[in-house]
Amino acid sequence: MGSTGDKVKGKANELAGKATGDKSREVKGKGQQAKGDVKDAVAGALDPDPEK
Repeated sequence: MGSTGDKVKGKANELAGKATGDKSREVKGKGQQAKGDVKDAVAGALDPDPEK
C-alpha cells in the first residue's frame, strides 16, 4: 500500500476507534499514519527533487 493509502486507512481506523471507544484500533490507526509518514520521508530522501 502506498503512503497515502496508509495515511487514509490509518485515519479511518483512528476515528473508528475513537467513535467506538476501541483504544487498540485507535492506536493501530495512528501507527498506520506514522507508517505513511515514514514512507514519504524515505521517498523524499531517495528522490529529493520535488519537481518530478
